[in-house]
Amino acid sequence: VQLVESGGGLVQAGGSLRLSCAASGFAFDEYAIVWFRQAPGKEREGVSCIRSKDSTTYYQDSLKGRFSISSDNAKNTVYLQMNSLKPEDTATYSCAAVRDVGYGLIRLWPLDYMMDYWGKGTLVTVSS
Repeated sequence: VQLVESGGGLVQAGGSLRLSCAASGFAFDEYAIVWFRQAPGKEREGVSCIRSKDSTTYYQDSLKGRFSISSDNAKNTVYLQMNSLKPEDTATYSCAAVRDVGYGLIRLWPLDYMMDYWGKGTLVTVSS
């Protein structure tokens, strides 16, 4: 099983980045992919989630409108488009996979301890 993130880097405030999460080694359509982030000195938090089965999406409320998650099931790849970036978005962004449990996913997706597989993360730095 592998989850490999890419697309991180240094960007100025107000800029955009698109992160990618390439998955392999498991039945992609039976899982949801979740983006988490962890800023220095802070707890990891759920950013967004997408169900591979039907592309249902969930977002952390404070990030709606700036962040957008999408999936290319043919490539087993999930994207996180981040716009209007702020210095407080600086963090290591990691993707994780959790078995799709249907409607229960709406409560489960932000819980990092429920994830089945993890990537190693990619660093996003937003300069002011």
